[in-house]
Parts: sequence; structure tokens; C-alpha cells
Amino acid sequence: MEDSKFAVYSFIACILFLGVNGESPYRFFTLKVTHGDIYPLGVKQKGILINGQFPGPTIDAVTNDNLIIHVYNYLNVPFLISWNGVQQRRNSWQDGVLGTNCPIRPGKNFTYVLQVKDQIGTFFYFPSLLFHKAAGGYGSIRIWSRPKIPVPFPTPAGDFTVLAGDWYKRNHYVLRRYLESGHSLPFPDGLVINGRGWNGYTFTVDPGRTYRFRVSNVGISTSINFRIQSHKLKLIEVEGSHTIQNTYHSFDIHLGQSYSFLVTADQASQDYYVVATSRFTPRVLTTTAILHYSNSSKGVSGPIPWAPTFQIAPSLMQARSIRWNLTASGPRPNPQGSYHYGMIAPSRTIMLANSAPYINGKQRYAVNGVSYVPPDTPLKLADYFKIRGVFNLGSIPTRPPSGNNAYLQTSVMAADFREYVEIVFQNWENTVQSWHIDGYSFFVVGMDGGQWTPDSRRSYNLRDAVSRCTTQVYPRSWTAIYMALDNVGMWNIRSENWARQYLGQQFYLRVYSPANSWRDEYPIPKHALLCGRARGRRTRPL
Repeated sequence: MEDSKFAVYSFIACILFLGVNGESPYRFFTLKVTHGDIYPLGVKQKGILINGQFPGPTIDAVTNDNLIIHVYNYLNVPFLISWNGVQQRRNSWQDGVLGTNCPIRPGKNFTYVLQVKDQIGTFFYFPSLLFHKAAGGYGSIRIWSRPKIPVPFPTPAGDFTVLAGDWYKRNHYVLRRYLESGHSLPFPDGLVINGRGWNGYTFTVDPGRTYRFRVSNVGISTSINFRIQSHKLKLIEVEGSHTIQNTYHSFDIHLGQSYSFLVTADQASQDYYVVATSRFTPRVLTTTAILHYSNSSKGVSGPIPWAPTFQIAPSLMQARSIRWNLTASGPRPNPQGSYHYGMIAPSRTIMLANSAPYINGKQRYAVNGVSYVPPDTPLKLADYFKIRGVFNLGSIPTRPPSGNNAYLQTSVMAADFREYVEIVFQNWENTVQSWHIDGYSFFVVGMDGGQWTPDSRRSYNLRDAVSRCTTQVYPRSWTAIYMALDNVGMWNIRSENWARQYLGQQFYLRVYSPANSWRDEYPIPKHALLCGRARGRRTRPL
């Protein structure tokens, strides 16, 4: 890439934000995206590397930092990168999904300019285009509290990242062709921890000291259970929320979810298994890493600790035990000026039901009977430039239809800025669903089996439900959330099962403010990529 172009993009990025975020520090990152040989399960594959690494480098930031991230695409295909859990306040222009951004063409670059506004916690980035997520290209995001803001636990002796998930020996473009030909994905070949298979990664600890483990499920199809042999997991944070510090022997982590645990090295000095196994699968997949005591001369031994496999009840009970720490300092969601989310009456209820229809003889996945089809122009650009024919508001109903018919559509749901909504995810399938909402955190107020009804509200937790950005829905069950629509933009709501997302189980929520003010939403970036029917148009004066 030309140095002059790099300098221009850096300058534009800084100018864009100096006026509104000038008091917050800037952090600069360069991510170079290439293909390379990787061996996660001992088989040579064509993977996606970030700066020559798999997984990619960790992005570290402090609350309210401005991140200037230069992404260079050295692949021979278009590429996009997204930031799972980073809310992009007033700034869906930087979300990095196909509904908001044009892909970065081969040999080109793009500079993401974003702020981790009022956020802390554990998140990750990943490639969002062309099923690239099955080839790697992901890495951790750690957002630290400001130094003077106390956290509700002593400073750990170390901070470890655990990026775990399922893996396929087939290359990602082969898996993509499976889907595009109308077939379901095969069963995964295994699990990986930090890009490696069985005993392929080591975490070194000193006896008697306590460490933070940030665990994210970056897989594409499978929930996992995480545990460490003979050690306890003290939960401290869920996707940006400090939690009541319950202790667990093992913990279920569903697709796209992130958790932080404190682990104390309080056992005899030897090596122990760090274990991930698949949950709710017909065949249990297992992989391990090593917890190595620094003074240990004894390797791992004994059986791998047991964890539940098919049982849903213990997972549901565990999920309900996650509670928000109401006394902790730090950034908090603040719906309509009140921290008491349970005292606000939702303005409407949206019910979302997933399904797996066949349309035109091919396997598809749908939300409320609509299977999403990507448009030829990003929705955000079409909305900004008022390009007709790209999408229609109301192209997806706010409740499931009564029949079983499903159809293809570029589905966009309308919503108003500052609405306070109840969203119910209803799952009548026999698989665990995992749902993510870009641009927001939401309160998980309830989950249970069967059909949701208005009477289900009696079981809601309206006091200390955790605020997060990804939630599971168990088989033949429902999950309910409360969410303040306080972030203007075009936001992706999707399945974190990547085959389901790729074949239509997603849509966009257009949160609209008529004010057309920088107070509500940042203007289109001067250097925004333009494609489709937006190609050749002007962004705005500098």
C-alpha cells in the first residue's frame, strides 16, 4: 500500500473524531490479512492469518479509547472484519458487516475508526464475509477499566485469553460450497483452544497466585463446556458486565459468548488439563490445553474431568445463576436515564422465531419466516443516499407468521430511537440457538422451556439480570430480553451459528432518529468505501 494513502487515512480518521472525542486517548493498530498454512488438528489447511498469526493479535484498549485500526487485505477475495460486542456508539458505519460496510477489495485497505465508549470487558473480532470465520482470522479484544475506576476483585497476577471453538479439517471455501449447494454442514472434526488441538497450548502460572481467564467461543456451530482440572472457576465478567462472583466447576459457553473467570493456582504443583468439550452434540468432541505450574516437573495425569453432555437442565440453571453486580463501579448500560431497567415499561414486544425451511429445494434458515438475502448495496449506504429498491422497512414481521411458509427477502425491521423494547426469542427446534445483536447490550430477563406467553413475565428477573450482547435459547424454549434502543444506526441481529447466519437467519434493525444530528449519529466517514448502487457518489465535505 502507498505510504501517502496510509497517511491520508490516518489524518482523516483523526480529524473525524477530534471534535467529539478529543479528550480520550488514541490507539493505533495495523492488521495485515493474509493466507497461510495452519495445522489446528494436525492437518495442513489454508487459513487466514492476522499479522502472520493464528489467532490474530489481541487488541487492548481502555474505556473510551479511540481505536484507529488499519486493515490491509492481502487475500485474493474481498474481506470484512467485525467487532463482536463493541457497541459502535452512534457509529454503525464501522460495524464491519455486509449490511453496513462495503468489502475491502483484494490488495486494498480500509481504516476503521471507532470508540469503545463506556465499555469494559471481553470481546473478539472476526471475519464476517464469505464464511471466512471457518478459516480463522479472529482475535481477542480486551477493554480495561480506567486506572482510577475500581474493579470488584484484586488485580490478577496475569491475564490469559482462551479462544475456543469447533473446527473443520475441510477448508472454508469447501464448507461454503456445501451450504450454497443446499446442504447442511457436516459434524465438526474437533475443537481447538487458541488455534491448537490436543495439549497444544500451555498457560503457565505461579503457585498460590490468581489469574484471569477470558474465554470466548469463537466456533461456528457448537456450544462448549469449559473447565480446568481440579480448579474452580470464579465468574467475574460477562461481555462487559461485572457479575456476582459465583464459583463453578465447569461452565457452558455458547456460540459468540465471552466470559471472564478468576482461577487460583491452589493445587499441588504439577500440570493440569484445561478442557473444552462440545455440548448438546450427538458425539462429544474434546480438546485440552495445559495449565502448567511454574515449579512443576510432573505432567498431566488422571482422567479428564467430567462435564454434562446432553443435559439441558443444569445448563439452564447455570444460565439463570448469572447475576449483575449492582455494587461494582464502571460503565453500565443506562436505559432512558435509569439504571433500574425492570421499572421501565417496554413500549412494544418483538417476538423472533427461528426455523429451518427448504426454499426452492435448498436448505435455508429464517427468522419469522424470512430468510435474509444480502443486497447489492450495503443497507446503511442505501439508507444514507436514499437509494430505492435496496430494502423495504417492514419486510420482516415483528411476530412469527401462523403458517409454515418461508420466503427470501432482504429483511429490515423499523424501530425508533429511544424505544424500550421487549424481545422474545422463541425456539421450536431441537437445537440450541445463539443470538447476537450488534450495537447494543441487553438485559436477559428470563428463559424457560415451552411457549412464551404474557404470563411468562411473572418469572422475569427485574432486579439484577446481566447485561450482555449474546444470549442462548435452549431447544423448544424461549429467552426474553429488555433493550433500550439508544443507539441510532443499522444493526445486525443474527444467529451466531455461522451456517444459519450465512443461509438467512439474520436481519437488520434500523434504529431511526429524524433529528439528523451529530448528537444522535456520526456522519458518514469521508473515506467510506462505496460499492453497488452507491458507487460514484460523494460522501461529504471534510
